[in-house]
Amino acid sequence: MAEMEDSKAKSSSGSLFFNRSFTMNSTAAAESNSPKFHLLLNSPSSLNRAASISRFYNSFDSVKGKVKKLCNLFESAKSSSSPSNLASPKETSPKVVLRPSKSIAYSSSFSLSFNNSSIRLPGTEDRIVVYLTSLRGIRRTYEDCYAVKMIFRGFRVWVDERDISMDAAYKKELQSVLKEKTVSLPQVFIKGKYVGGADVIKSMFEVGELAKILDGFPRRQPGFVCQGCGDVRFVPCWNCSGSRKVFDEDEELPKKCLECNENGLIRCPDCCS
Repeated sequence: MAEMEDSKAKSSSGSLFFNRSFTMNSTAAAESNSPKFHLLLNSPSSLNRAASISRFYNSFDSVKGKVKKLCNLFESAKSSSSPSNLASPKETSPKVVLRPSKSIAYSSSFSLSFNNSSIRLPGTEDRIVVYLTSLRGIRRTYEDCYAVKMIFRGFRVWVDERDISMDAAYKKELQSVLKEKTVSLPQVFIKGKYVGGADVIKSMFEVGELAKILDGFPRRQPGFVCQGCGDVRFVPCWNCSGSRKVFDEDEELPKKCLECNENGLIRCPDCCS
């Protein structure tokens, strides 16, 4: 009896399992055939997802193609640089032509132009004269003037710095010497001979020609600074104290000072005498 009951229970449970699976399959088939299922498949979200997946595969394929191209390029470069493709030792090497360096050419041209200079500054055969400006109105001009000043200070030679911003008479003097109304700064004269501007001085300094020209000039002590003017080359006028006016006791009227320039300054008597 017990065995019969067990067999009945097993048969009933098996039938229930098959019935449940049949009902699940039937419901799934029914849902797939339903219009709602087709709407879900054709919805925008599902279409966007499918499009993004296709784009991903397309981009992956393009990246693979680029990697293959790069590999082919490297392989071709390696093959071209292989020893088999190199020139054989029997081939003749190109001839080497020796030419003079730029420094030699610049040095000879500078020396010739300096010795054959037709522009002279009278009364300055024993000194170095630099026309410059201390104003910073034009940045490039100020930087060129400062660079030339530092080059000469590196040689520790005394330079007659004629600042046209301190005294307008120097500008007129330079215009009359160069015979030009518009002049650029700085302008350098050595031993009374015209040398040139900032570009010429820098080039002469780089090739070593400037050191040869300055060889005969006396040297100052390192770190020397004029105690009278602080290397400015100008001091306030002692006659009018920089006011540009003096009182005439005879006429009892103020008059213009004749010993200073338009700024009430005179040349430093300690370093410019």
